[in-house]
Amino acid sequence: MGKEQIEILEKLNRIETLLAEQQPAPMTLAEAATYLHVSKQTLYRMTSQSQIPHYKPNGKKLYFTKHDLDQWILRNRVREVKR
Repeated sequence: MGKEQIEILEKLNRIETLLAEQQPAPMTLAEAATYLHVSKQTLYRMTSQSQIPHYKPNGKKLYFTKHDLDQWILRNRVREVKR
């Protein structure tokens, strides 16, 4: 392999590392409740009523993604009233 090819592979490895680091870890119930400024009990009730997107692997702990929570927050935009 030539020097240019090695440099390209090294750059690709750095890009892959940066992209992997940008993938946020799922939030726990407590982290999501803090993020949304609601109590853990409120958030748990919302999950049990399927009001908010969440993940429940193995049917145990609840997890959330920031992207899903942001989309949920922004789902029902209220338009301003022009006077």
